[in-house]
Amino acid sequence: MSIKIPIETSARHIHVSRKDFEFLFGRDSELHYTKELSQPGQYLCQERLSVLGPKGTFENIAILGPFRKETQVELSLTDTRKLGIPGCIRQSGDIEGTPGCILRGPCGELSIQKGVIVAKRHIHMTPDNALALNVHDNDEVFVLTKSYGRALIYADVVVRVSWDFRLSMHVDTDEANAFSSDAEPYGVIVKLFDDNYSTDKWIDEVLSGIHR
Repeated sequence: MSIKIPIETSARHIHVSRKDFEFLFGRDSELHYTKELSQPGQYLCQERLSVLGPKGTFENIAILGPFRKETQVELSLTDTRKLGIPGCIRQSGDIEGTPGCILRGPCGELSIQKGVIVAKRHIHMTPDNALALNVHDNDEVFVLTKSYGRALIYADVVVRVSWDFRLSMHVDTDEANAFSSDAEPYGVIVKLFDDNYSTDKWIDEVLSGIHR
């Protein structure tokens, strides 16, 4: 038995540190709550920033609260190409060695040296969800999407487990546009191989004539 996992599209957005936020919006400025997001404690803010790269600019990019320890810009691969920034696929928070960009706010521009990522597709779930699905934190799984004519099996989907989470799978706009879904897209975890079986190994086996 599996569980229906809601699939949510995570459009380009920014998490900011308090220090960087005050530089861009003024000393002692605060985030202004607009609405709650699906994950508990996360919320959309009124404030917006521009993101500048060598080849282009995105205006009016949403900031998500609360403040983070380090500033992080989450884009799709299409977005990074438009900006002229290398697309670096990482889990949220893993920003060492990632490219930077320029952020423009009402009080000026800030050049960050790292923090631009393409978020690795992932599922938020509680420990109870993980127990029911027989998965663990940081496992990578296959997810079969419910769709109309363009269903996909997503590989390398990271499982993230915490009591602070609510069950949902997050994909970026490129990934969401790849399958034609209804108003409430969802997927299920499917067990295609033994645990820790990578897609790279699968491709190598198929090319060498091994078929499972």
